[in-house]
Amino acid sequence: MLLYLKVFLVGGLFCAIGELLILKTKLTAARILVVYITAGVLLSALGLYGPVVRFASAGATVPLTGFGHALAQGAISGVQENGLLGAFTGGISATAGGIAAAVFFGFLAAICFKPRPKDF
Repeated sequence: MLLYLKVFLVGGLFCAIGELLILKTKLTAARILVVYITAGVLLSALGLYGPVVRFASAGATVPLTGFGHALAQGAISGVQENGLLGAFTGGISATAGGIAAAVFFGFLAAICFKPRPKDF
């Protein structure tokens, strides 16, 4: 039960920060996504995101900061295994499953629902 509370609180905190960025700044959603991924990479590279993942598990790995963390960890292990080339291939290898799932489920949603252009 305590794990669920930790996951909810940490994941909710990431969502609340994103919502505040949308409401209080002129940042677009795309820029906020980039900020979250970059923050995950930087925090992971500094060794600060690993403890958050150990504390909140899915509450820290499911948000986009978790994707940045996975990219960084993949690049680090890729460099250790393959040298400099691993810096480019390691992150993609580490996140390939998540990327494939996003493409598959996006395609499935496009089949199930009628896409239409956004009205501005």
